[in-house]
Amino acid sequence: MNPFQANQLTDLLEDALPQTQCTKCGYPDCHGYAQALASGKALPNRCPPGGTEGIKRLSAILISIYPQDAYELHPTIDPECGFERPRSVAFIDPNRCIGCTLCIQACPVDAIVGASKQMHVILGDWCTGCDLCIPPCPVDCISMLEITDQQTGWDAWTIDLANVARMRYHTRDQRLDREDRDNADRLAKKASVKLAAINAEDPTSEEAKKEQERKRSIIAAAMARAQQKKS
Repeated sequence: MNPFQANQLTDLLEDALPQTQCTKCGYPDCHGYAQALASGKALPNRCPPGGTEGIKRLSAILISIYPQDAYELHPTIDPECGFERPRSVAFIDPNRCIGCTLCIQACPVDAIVGASKQMHVILGDWCTGCDLCIPPCPVDCISMLEITDQQTGWDAWTIDLANVARMRYHTRDQRLDREDRDNADRLAKKASVKLAAINAEDPTSEEAKKEQERKRSIIAAAMARAQQKKS
């Protein structure tokens, strides 16, 4: 399979995933799992949010690669990854939330709003039920509420919801990248001002000259790191 065909296959497989970005499959996101599937490094039974129907959809795409029907070989979700279940959304107990922002940082689709030391709120329509906000919470104030009764997997999810979740995931990535670049710019400007001040110094002793060079080296290293982040 050439690179173009591999990319096409990855795209097809990613489109068949629910885009919850939950990492339960063992990969960093749905795209990463799709790449592993396309390269034959992963089986199609590692996505609990997609459930049994998800295995069927992935297997139908992979039938040209696997020597046998992957669904027949692996008809249920690998318990190592979790279990198929009704769709859930996160809920934050307002009486226990301390506003630490750790859950906000963990949410892959920016479905949590709040500020430092202020109560946070889950945007239920945006939440993908990934559970990633639960582990970092230091006060265990987050719980998952099932909202689809007995419907599980793709019966509890839709292509439209998946597409929106993927868009929000990529939007978050772009925001984080932009914030990193902006922060790198601020650090570079701050370092530049400090360097100018140090260069303006006129040390008279050898010890003072060595200290000046030491400061220059530290600032130069900081500026190099900032430039690396920008690039």
